[in-house]
Amino acid sequence: MTPATDDQDALIGRARELPAGPATPFTSTRPVVVPTPGRRPVELHVRVSAPTTGHDLPLVLLSHGGGTTNYLSSLRGLSPLADFWAAHGFVVVQPTHLSSPSLGLPPLAPDSRAFWHSRVEDLTSILDQLDLIERAVPGLAGRIARDRVAVAGHSMGGQTASMLLGAHFVDDDGTTVRPFDGRVSAGVLLAPTGAGGGHLTEAAARYTCLRTAGFERMTTPTLTVVGDRDDSVALTSRGPTYHADPYVMSPGPKDLLTLVGVEHMLGGITGYDAVATTDEEPERVAVVQRLSTAYLQSALDVADAAWPDAREAFAGLGELGRVESRGA
Repeated sequence: MTPATDDQDALIGRARELPAGPATPFTSTRPVVVPTPGRRPVELHVRVSAPTTGHDLPLVLLSHGGGTTNYLSSLRGLSPLADFWAAHGFVVVQPTHLSSPSLGLPPLAPDSRAFWHSRVEDLTSILDQLDLIERAVPGLAGRIARDRVAVAGHSMGGQTASMLLGAHFVDDDGTTVRPFDGRVSAGVLLAPTGAGGGHLTEAAARYTCLRTAGFERMTTPTLTVVGDRDDSVALTSRGPTYHADPYVMSPGPKDLLTLVGVEHMLGGITGYDAVATTDEEPERVAVVQRLSTAYLQSALDVADAAWPDAREAFAGLGELGRVESRGA
């Protein structure tokens, strides 16, 4: 697959002013089956997108959210991000979690393994079996940099990614659950779930992993992306500030991108022309694409100035949003 070059995309407006670098050809392979003992009732299927050239390629694990669509909550979703990252030098691996409507499984009971535990297991299984994944994708063997790994996720996928970054919750028996993974060097949380408390709706509070969530020990460098109109009334009474909790409540270094006039789908990151998007706007998607790419480039290579350069350029587009940062 060869993505459109920047000058071919007439829809992205002022986002063109954000540096991105040239797009290069990439391929996508699906499904790649990752053996996961004990995973029931289906095996773990992933989509792998990778540049056709280059070595020492950084890796991003991208976790889908929930929602009511049949296929966007699966390895088929989040293509606007997966495609852009792959076209700019990243290997992107997307699992279909057991909670995906595309699998047609029965509704899950609150706090069942598939709601949070197996989601985390999917990501750790991918990291455990990178050799197998490389061999399954033609031309990929030996090209992934094992020391340049990031996790990302949208909505409930953000909750999943945050767990590997160091977030935690307190289980019903009083045990603190924190499946931190030291193999992960950075994260991007897109409209993620926030901290627990009495502000959660009755439906959200049924899930312990949301009701008692906390970020005080989430130490891995992370960019959190939120929309200032993401009310998410099905989750919380706090409004858009809820989704910024991973930035506000965790130790640095952290960054927060707030997009003006943007709702939960962040302009349409879950899929091209997705019917679930209530605030579709290619310019907004392009901002998320370019700034998240720049962040990952710098977070996974301290010598790369992409993030400070992108921040400076975005400051000149103040009506679109703002970036805040907090050091260690």
